[in-house]
Amino acid sequence: MAEYLNLFTRVQVRGPVYAGVPIGRDDQHRSPQRGFSYLMGKIGDAQVGPIYLGHLGVLSLVFGFVAFEIIGLNMLASVNWNPIQFVRQLPWLGLEPPSPAYGLRFPPLAHGGWWLMAGFFLTMSILLWWARLYRRAHQLGLGQHLSWAFAAAIWLYLVLGFIRPLLMGSWSEAVPFGIFPHLDWTAAFSIRYGNLFYNPFHALSIAFLYGSTLLFAMHGATILAVSRFGGEREVEQAVDRGTAAERAAIFWRWTMGFNATFESLHRWAWWFAALCPITGGIGILLTGTVVDNWYAWAMDHGYAPGYPAVAPAITDPALATGGTR
Repeated sequence: MAEYLNLFTRVQVRGPVYAGVPIGRDDQHRSPQRGFSYLMGKIGDAQVGPIYLGHLGVLSLVFGFVAFEIIGLNMLASVNWNPIQFVRQLPWLGLEPPSPAYGLRFPPLAHGGWWLMAGFFLTMSILLWWARLYRRAHQLGLGQHLSWAFAAAIWLYLVLGFIRPLLMGSWSEAVPFGIFPHLDWTAAFSIRYGNLFYNPFHALSIAFLYGSTLLFAMHGATILAVSRFGGEREVEQAVDRGTAAERAAIFWRWTMGFNATFESLHRWAWWFAALCPITGGIGILLTGTVVDNWYAWAMDHGYAPGYPAVAPAITDPALATGGTR
């Protein structure tokens, strides 16, 4: 009999369409369209629908659409409304914040006003979606782990585009909308404040970023490896360990050198992932408000060594004896 390897194959359930657990009066607002998708089943659940948005979900999508339109139309206007150039130059197009001359005032639309409006609508969309996420979890009787993880990402977003600019006294400190404009802002921001690599909170953020990817990848691989023993029933085996949980724990002890359970690894991964934007936001918030040069700060606190002089000092020829005046 061929060995079952679900790294390459997936069992797609084809039973009656399941409408989900009852959620009271909101049941009637679920979309009636339900069915199965083979392609969706290859990467996730094969069943599509029912879908529930609710008032908060609809408002979030409306605000997000307005922000998307403001950004997109400004980018299109920047290439003289040429759709071909819009597609060709899209990664380089952006919507810039106001200049430092305007401070925290509302500038004319063409000089950063559109950026402020887009930021307002996008922020409202994100916050409304967070409120929807919180309410859906509460109504279904779930914990709020997902909503607080999302809040960690929102914290970093608000620091970059709202909280830090307020503390610095200028909207010009915020991040532009756009792919390469955003990356250019990041590079210029790092250079301006003495290299973010010497920001300890940036270092923590990167450690949690890479650490969470490692934990999630190793956890997913471990569960796939013991799925032939029922390892995908993680919650069930977290409270009543079976052979899959025992084998997975032995594997971790043998290969990683420390213990992990079906529950503890999820907690580690959640904290690693949530702490990535939390520490990153702290590092950004301190930049320019508390620390003006991270390299100088690192040298003062023994965090980085000073570079030794590897060449003799260069004398200005104009000041040398006998030099041309």
